[in-house]
Amino acid sequence: MKWNSALTDYKHYLKLERGLSDNSIESYSLDVVKLIRFLDDNNINTTPLTIESNTLKEFIYQVAKVVNERSQARLISGLKSFFNYLLFEDYRADNPLELIESPRIGRKLPDTLSVDDIDKLSAAVDLSKPEGERNRAIIETLYGCGLRVSELTSLKLSDLFFEEGFIKVTGKGNKERFVPIGPLTQKYITIYRTEIRIHQNIQPSFEDTLFLNRRGKQLTRAMIFTIVKRLAEKISLNKNISPHTFRHSFATHLLENGADLSAIQLMLGHESITTTEIYMHVDRSHLAKVIEQFHPRK
Repeated sequence: MKWNSALTDYKHYLKLERGLSDNSIESYSLDVVKLIRFLDDNNINTTPLTIESNTLKEFIYQVAKVVNERSQARLISGLKSFFNYLLFEDYRADNPLELIESPRIGRKLPDTLSVDDIDKLSAAVDLSKPEGERNRAIIETLYGCGLRVSELTSLKLSDLFFEEGFIKVTGKGNKERFVPIGPLTQKYITIYRTEIRIHQNIQPSFEDTLFLNRRGKQLTRAMIFTIVKRLAEKISLNKNISPHTFRHSFATHLLENGADLSAIQLMLGHESITTTEIYMHVDRSHLAKVIEQFHPRK
């Protein structure tokens, strides 16, 4: 088996068997591509089925010279996934990375926005411009529903169930979930729909897409990042934020105000509650209040 054919098969496995998004598949594939380049550059003649642990250790050692520990851990994880696939398909009898440990890294959590920060970002949107109402609705939806940026850009008009107070969200692996949407977020989406979007020249196949660019097509992930960054600069926000920061803030604020962790898990679309716990950037004073309120020996 050659590397390119193994990589192609692996991509199909990630898409069909694991249901990963195109971005995730690209990320996993890049780890294998880096290994292939290393083998070519060093004239190492081996295949996915015959490569040994020592060769992989040398590759990781070379990579470790130029990247940080977090990137090393990500690379090792990606390669382990590739060789686990070969193991799963009975191409190999072992995973040559089984005994190679990833560097220990701390959990890196993004900055959390305060409610005041979010109010200022929303208020900073220039409503005199045609895209203003859209951008305010985007900010409010990211925070009000805790969406991933890819979930926001793919949101459809047919996904909005305002009378019931929910929106249907398509998450990772095309898994659908219903997320509550509050009156304020509904209000800003409705203003955008009825005052701005209705007058746009919408391109074919995008008639059902909620948030559109000036050309009447679906917004890109990069555009959402740009909108958020420009608003942060406008209010001189001294935090490194991205669209995902609103999702993190959504979860953190819910927990701090007494929401159940399992309910937050469902709204975020996490398969494991352990993943939800990683998002919970909560100070100790909040935890003390929980003990005071709920423990029988308070």
